[in-house]
Amino acid sequence: MQADKVIQVHNLVKKFGNFTANDALSFDVYRGEIFGFLGANGAGKTTTIKILTGLSKPTSGDISVAGFDVYKQSDDIKRNIGYMSQKFSLYEDLSIVENIRLYGGIYGLSRKEIKNRTNALLSRLGIEDKANVLIGSLPLGWKQKIAFSVAIVHNPDIVFLDEPSSGVDPITRRQFWDMIYEAAHQGITVFVTTHYMDEAEYCDRVAILVSGKMVALDSPGKLKHDYDEDSMEGVFVKLARGKRSFVKNNK
Repeated sequence: MQADKVIQVHNLVKKFGNFTANDALSFDVYRGEIFGFLGANGAGKTTTIKILTGLSKPTSGDISVAGFDVYKQSDDIKRNIGYMSQKFSLYEDLSIVENIRLYGGIYGLSRKEIKNRTNALLSRLGIEDKANVLIGSLPLGWKQKIAFSVAIVHNPDIVFLDEPSSGVDPITRRQFWDMIYEAAHQGITVFVTTHYMDEAEYCDRVAILVSGKMVALDSPGKLKHDYDEDSMEGVFVKLARGKRSFVKNNK
């Protein structure tokens, strides 16, 4: 039986004047899948995420997220997703527990749910004794772990991660990906952009964008095989240099 499609995108186009940021993108993402979205700066990754999270409208195309239409039901989409960005995710002048409570309220949790999930989050991360520490005083790696935990505190259908591990050391990135695996195992779909090609190896499937166009979509193993490369970095370099594209939408 085919898995549930939680994101469906058909011929997504986004234009800014004469510039086309997303050029007829089509793909599906499945429940519990870790879906990697790769591309160089300016390839159209963040533009796509803004559309899928209800923060921007497409110029054209048929797009649904968590069963909701991006044109008419953006508020419903926002209630059913989580979001984490490398650039902005937590309020640094608030404590850990204040951030959790704030986002719990934004995501529509009741006071009882916020209390229970705050305690569970602090316990899972082993930071009960640091609950009142300001986010701004924490190392980047801990900020990212807490930000991801906060992004899924309401058990969303999908969590969008926009270059979430940028700037952290390799060991912390590996720990961060352990948290991603755990979330996916619980049925949360993870849609992640990254410029670390080794992280692409951790995804179930990977889409690669070049100049706004999707030029490849498949599992990392299949892409490496089809492009005769030993690593995803090799695949990416070959595609970025304009070699043949290979676009399939399969699981």
